Amino acid sequence: MKRYVVIWLGLLAIVALEVSLALLRVRTGVLLSGLLLLALIEAALGLLYFMHLRYERRIFVWSIVLAVVLTVLLMDHFWFDAFRLLRQRLTSP
Repeated sequence: MKRYVVIWLGLLAIVALEVSLALLRVRTGVLLSGLLLLALIEAALGLLYFMHLRYERRIFVWSIVLAVVLTVLLMDHFWFDAFRLLRQRLTSP
């Protein structure tokens, strides 16, 4: 139980860092990269410990990561197509 409390406190610290970074007046690129990095660390901790993937075989975990990355890439690839089709439906009689 101690490990989960430590991870939970770490997640709270990351959220505090994200809020403080958002309140600072930094350039957009620095803000975006900092928030993305903190979000990735936060997601990794949540997946590894609270979804118990830390104790799974590595090939299973990497297959999940590969599937998620592939899904996001495909969504990004077809995203503009969906907007184009939506625009066609709205303008056609």
